Amino acid sequence: MQTNTNIVNKLWGYCHVLRHDGMDYGDYVEQLTYLLFLKMAEEKGAAIPKEYSWDVLKTKAGTDLTDFYSDLLRGLAKQDGLLGDIFTEALSKFTKPVNLKRLIDLIDEIDWSGLNIDVKAQAYEGLLEKSAAEGKKGAGQYFTPRVLIQAIVSVMKPDPRAIKDFTICDPAAGTGGFLLSAYEWLMQQTEGAINREDIKRIKENTYFGTELVARPRRLALMNLYLHGIIANIRLGDSLYEPDRGDRYDVILTNPPFGTKGANQVPERQDFTVATSNKQLNFVQHILTILKPGGRAAVVLPDNVLFGDQAGEVFKILMQDCNLHTILRLPNGTFTPYSQGVKANVVFFTKGMPTENVWIYDARTNVPGITKNDRPLLNKHFDEFEKCYGDSPNGQSPRSESQSRENRWKKFTIAQVKEKNYKLDSFKWIKDEAVENGDGVGEPEELIADALTELKEATSSLEKIYADLKR
Repeated sequence: MQTNTNIVNKLWGYCHVLRHDGMDYGDYVEQLTYLLFLKMAEEKGAAIPKEYSWDVLKTKAGTDLTDFYSDLLRGLAKQDGLLGDIFTEALSKFTKPVNLKRLIDLIDEIDWSGLNIDVKAQAYEGLLEKSAAEGKKGAGQYFTPRVLIQAIVSVMKPDPRAIKDFTICDPAAGTGGFLLSAYEWLMQQTEGAINREDIKRIKENTYFGTELVARPRRLALMNLYLHGIIANIRLGDSLYEPDRGDRYDVILTNPPFGTKGANQVPERQDFTVATSNKQLNFVQHILTILKPGGRAAVVLPDNVLFGDQAGEVFKILMQDCNLHTILRLPNGTFTPYSQGVKANVVFFTKGMPTENVWIYDARTNVPGITKNDRPLLNKHFDEFEKCYGDSPNGQSPRSESQSRENRWKKFTIAQVKEKNYKLDSFKWIKDEAVENGDGVGEPEELIADALTELKEATSSLEKIYADLKR
């Protein structure tokens, strides 16, 4: 019997051969995506042009195979619907026909459509995770740890059954982890017992996203397709394109860290604060696309929560939304692909102003996460989930005594105003590392924080200079 572990090991093992063909981890998973889709389409009798079918592909050999494969990718990219989406900008990365032939044979050995959905989907996710962890580039920048995603989804309860037009969106979709976890949560809650009409609507009209880069988008489409979901993930730019008018009930997202591509202020009339800070612009974008009464959970690095413009953005957010909860994540949560990043999850509901902000500190005096010795586990968020409560909008009764180590604390909106809406300012647990002189921080953390502060200072000086000139 095939399991997700031995499937992953079999397919991943061949990646090491292909690295000698000049192919990196991300390239390998991408090529697997194309071939897996063709194989399953053949098994299910899906509408693939006959000249590009799996049966035709596997009869080819030598240079005829590599030439045919390149033509096949170009041809399928021109098709309508999911077929064209999966193969958008698809290019062959094989230079040696024998390597392509071997991979085709490996995939052909497995009856993918006959596998349990969980097995084949988890096998594919296993490949994505390996690609993220091993490559550190490619999938890594689009990959949020599964344990963290599950904790976020668990408290957000994205249940589309009660409302016919209920929609869930990730405006920085990456490889689709949040959307997939939202669907898996629903299946666990219902034990798969959903009537036929609802399940069709849920699978085809509930899960939405936007992704800037073609590769992670196709990986996301494939990932969700393996679960039977026809996701609506658009290839586009969430920040620099005008508001499209789409609105969503739940938003779950981890906007890309860093400043790459963020040196320009978006020309958006719906953005009240003009800033080139990418993460702050994602917060403004989410505020626009969230339905009244809708709820959001957003992963944001520490350095986005301080600075003048951060205060401006969060002041507006807290006037329009109930920013009821912040989860301060353990150091190293994004190891190994964004190792030095300190981050938080911000939870808010649109349509009512903030009165109190509850912060759960899962970081101070918690040993940093490492890849092997101290991996991120469910236990890191168990107490947070209990403190958060059953209400996805943060309306459950809350008490600071719910945390055994004083990690759960309430701050009033008046206290937030005193800090000029700088949400990173609230620290109440004595840091033992600092007390012992070990809390200096990693060099990359210090540099990232310093650069952010310098950019904020420069931005403030530019505004003052502009005012003086006027």
